[in-house]
Amino acid sequence: MLALGIFVAALKLVQSASISVYFYSANGTKTITSIPGLYTYTDMLTVSLLMLFVGVGVSYLLFSTREIPVLPVGQTLLDERRSGWQALSKTLKEDEAKIYQAILDAGGVMNQGDIGGNVGLSKTTVSRTLELLESRGLIEKRRRGMGNVILLK
Repeated sequence: MLALGIFVAALKLVQSASISVYFYSANGTKTITSIPGLYTYTDMLTVSLLMLFVGVGVSYLLFSTREIPVLPVGQTLLDERRSGWQALSKTLKEDEAKIYQAILDAGGVMNQGDIGGNVGLSKTTVSRTLELLESRGLIEKRRRGMGNVILLK
């Protein structure tokens, strides 16, 4: 509706009317003069009303306090991973389950260097376990500077 109002108002402004003026002389001759580029009162009233409706529509869109709850994509994915954790934990080895749980508790993203301290495993064990989890398609390693960031898939 808002777009239609803008379109019609723009169309009215672009297509101006031309007014024909008739002059009659005393000897009975008639002269017609056309004046282009003028707007009639009807044109101006139409444009004014349409702009009023457009202004109300834009104001409603800008100042509407209605909030639409939208979960970020990452939050939705994290909620899915948490709901499937019980079934997944039965298929993982102990070290894999500890690391996956630590990443899940950290919000789905964690630096590789921080994982060992959180779960009490050596860097070597963490690295090998992350490779296994990555090969199963459960996590993704991304290089960041001198270390890796681990993301749940």
